[in-house]
Amino acid sequence: MKYLHLIWAALFRSKTRTLLTLLSVITAFLLFGLLDSVRVAFAAGGDMAGYNRLVVASRLSITQMLPARLESDIANVPGVKLAVRGAWFGGIYQDQRNFFPNMSVGDGFFEMYPEYQIAPEQLQAFETTRIGAVVGESLAQRHGWKVGDTIPLQATIFPTQGSNNWEFKLVGTFRVTESKRKGEENALYFRWDYFNEANDFVKDRVGWWMVQLDDPEQADQIAQTIDKLSENSDHETKTQSEQAFNQAFIKQFADVGMIVSGIMGAVFFTLLLLTGNTMAQAVRERIPELAVLKTIGFSDRSVLALVLVESVLLLVLGGVIGLVLAAVIMPVISTVSGGAVQLPTVPGVTWALGIALMVVIGLLVGALPALRAMRLNIVDALAGR
Repeated sequence: MKYLHLIWAALFRSKTRTLLTLLSVITAFLLFGLLDSVRVAFAAGGDMAGYNRLVVASRLSITQMLPARLESDIANVPGVKLAVRGAWFGGIYQDQRNFFPNMSVGDGFFEMYPEYQIAPEQLQAFETTRIGAVVGESLAQRHGWKVGDTIPLQATIFPTQGSNNWEFKLVGTFRVTESKRKGEENALYFRWDYFNEANDFVKDRVGWWMVQLDDPEQADQIAQTIDKLSENSDHETKTQSEQAFNQAFIKQFADVGMIVSGIMGAVFFTLLLLTGNTMAQAVRERIPELAVLKTIGFSDRSVLALVLVESVLLLVLGGVIGLVLAAVIMPVISTVSGGAVQLPTVPGVTWALGIALMVVIGLLVGALPALRAMRLNIVDALAGR
């Protein structure tokens, strides 16, 4: 655009004000990029093709446990290589602020997860120690645990012998080979058979099964076959990918989409008021200059366009910087989420929505100042009226 230099000069006429407004726009779209990326991850569809591991859980709710006898039927489904049971425990270590995922798992868990590297002698100790537990290296380092320590947990759901006090012997630690999944090291696993015999409330009940497949391309078909095993029963199942299962588990605690929408609604409403005030003040200060432009031949529509483009440029400049920063930070969030959010960068749909918002907000905040500039009377403006 041949008038870009004119728009740029007008935009940075007051450098301090423009930079502070830009900082607000950058912050708003940084938050948008991060939060909307998480929303997109949680709204991802349930396509299971290509996954070599699935999770079988209750169709009613993740908190609804299933009869353990289903395991043999699941294991016998054609295409299923291995089925390993698991159950959420939800214990607290010393204080609620020390919360970390802890759950019981059946035989073959570490065979199913070869990316969880554990020493063979420690794995054997886990398989032969009744109260044995294995934790991720990150969790062990955080609490200063070492092999041989006793880890006390306070039960929040499952008491044992009338008490909430559970004790586990740390027999091993594991580490995750992929750096972006290091968050998965913040977990504790203990034996399901010990959980089954020691807890006071539920017997022979399983929270979910992790299912390993022979052919990942048959995942959808195998999932349908597994779900038909309990169809029309009081324990119907829903088979899905691990990522979808993790997301559904987190949604039990909060509606991620609603939270993100609420936060971003408040952020953008505030941004609308802030940038609107900035543009109104900028145009008010330049009334004599705009009158001069009209005097030398700029039409009303040209002046309208100049102000609108200036407003949109302000939003696009700050918005793009904010989304770029979000793209840099997003891998960190994927890492600390422990696999629940798996996004290497800001997805394309978030970029598209973000750019659309930049343009729309820019047009909205620039509309009134631009109309005022367009309707400006040259004589009154030059006379200071």
